Amino acid sequence: MSSLPTLLPLLMARVAGAGVLSGLERLSGGANMESFAFDWAGEAYVLRRAPSADYMADRPFGHGEEAALVMAAFDAGVKAPEVVGVLEPGDGMGTGYVMRRVMAEVSPAKILAGPPASLLADLGRELARIHSIPLERVPDAIPLMDTRAALAELRARFLSYGGDRPVIALAIKWCEDHLPAPADPVLVHGDYRMGNIMVDADGLAVVLDWELAHRGDAHEDLAFGCMSVWRFGQLDKPAFGVGSLEDYFAAYEGAGGAPVDRDRFRFWLVYRTLWWALGCLQMGQMWRSGADPTVERVVIGRRTAEQELDLVRLLEAEAPEAERARALPASADAASAPTGEPANREIVQAVQDWIEASIKPASQGHAKFEAVVAMNALGIVLRDLEAGVRAEDKALAEALLSGRATLAEPGLLARLRRDVLDKCAVDSPKYAALVAARADWRG
Repeated sequence: MSSLPTLLPLLMARVAGAGVLSGLERLSGGANMESFAFDWAGEAYVLRRAPSADYMADRPFGHGEEAALVMAAFDAGVKAPEVVGVLEPGDGMGTGYVMRRVMAEVSPAKILAGPPASLLADLGRELARIHSIPLERVPDAIPLMDTRAALAELRARFLSYGGDRPVIALAIKWCEDHLPAPADPVLVHGDYRMGNIMVDADGLAVVLDWELAHRGDAHEDLAFGCMSVWRFGQLDKPAFGVGSLEDYFAAYEGAGGAPVDRDRFRFWLVYRTLWWALGCLQMGQMWRSGADPTVERVVIGRRTAEQELDLVRLLEAEAPEAERARALPASADAASAPTGEPANREIVQAVQDWIEASIKPASQGHAKFEAVVAMNALGIVLRDLEAGVRAEDKALAEALLSGRATLAEPGLLARLRRDVLDKCAVDSPKYAALVAARADWRG
C-alpha cells in the first residue's frame, strides 16, 4: 500500500478528472483480491487489484476482461458495480479496476440477523438477470465450462495433493457416477453467495466478485449459495440462510429463469462443496509456493474439514438405512497434560495469549484482521497438538475413488462420520454444521 497514495491520484485524474484523494484504507477480508476504499472529488470508490502478478498467472482471464464483464452486467440491468476505470501497466499498481463504492452491508452475520423481507426474491431475480445476459455481450475470454473435464481436473488436483482424503475421494466418485448431461450454457457468476452481495434496507444492493465467472450450467449458480458454509449458521434456511429452496426457485423462475431441475441442483451442491474442499487445500499450496505468504491462506487451507463434514452429510443418504443408524466409534484419546518443561501446545498458547493481549488491541483495520487470523491459526495448532487427529488415509481413499469401497460397507459411514467430526472440531470448532452433525449422528 505504500505507493498507492502517490500513484492512485494519477490514475483517478486519468479516469475521473481532477480531484483530491482522501480516506484511503484497505478493506478487511478478501480471500482472493485486495480492496481499498477511498474518496475522490467527494465521491466514494473502491480499487480492486491482485495481490501479486503470480496470483493472476493461472487465471483464465485478466482484470481487463473481468471489468468488461462487470460493465456488461451493469448495462444489462444487473445490480453489479459501476466500473469507472481499469488499471494499465503504466499506472504502476498491478492489475485491477476502480468502481464506485456502494454503501451497504456486506457482513453475512449482520445481514442474516435481520434480512430485508425481499432479499430471497431479490437473490432469485438478480440471478435470473445474470443468466439472461446474451452471451454475445460476454467477453470472449470468459471460458466455457465442460463439466466432465472440470471434474477430471478436480480428480487430478486431488491426486496431486496426495490423494489421501477418503471423503473427498467418495465425493469425486459420486460426482463421476451422477454427472448430468451438458446444459445449454448461460453466463454463470461462479461465486454467487452471502459474502459477495451487499444489502441495504431496500434489499439486495449490489453483486460483487465476478472473478470466477464463466459460461456453463445455471444450476451451478443456483446451488453455490445454498452450500452449508455460505449459510453462516442459518442451517434451517437452505437458500442462502434466508429462506426455503422452493421460495428461492419460485423467485428465480418468476423472474425469467429456466425451470429448476432438482437432481441437477443436487449434483451441483455436491460438486461445489467438493470444489471448495479442494480449493481450501489449494490455499495451502499457494502458501507453500510463496504465491501468497499470508497467514490467512494457511488458515483457509484448514477449512477443508468443514467441507468434508458437509460432504458426508450430503452423501450419507446413499448408505443403507442400517448404516445410517449405526453408532459411531469412540474418538481417539486426548493427549495427557504436561508435568515437566513447557510442552509445544503450552508455547503455542503463550504466543496466542500475547497476540490477544498486546498485538490485537494496538492494531486497526486490516492489521487487526490479520491479528485475529493469526490467533485462529495458533488455535488450530493448539487443538491439533492436543487431539492428534489426522484426515489422511490413502488406502481407503483409493478404494473409495475406484468404487471398491462404498457406503454400503458395514461400519464405513460410521467411521467417516467420526473422522469428520473430530477433524472439524480441531480445524473449525465453531462451524455451525458441526453442532448439527453431532446432534444428528449422536456424536
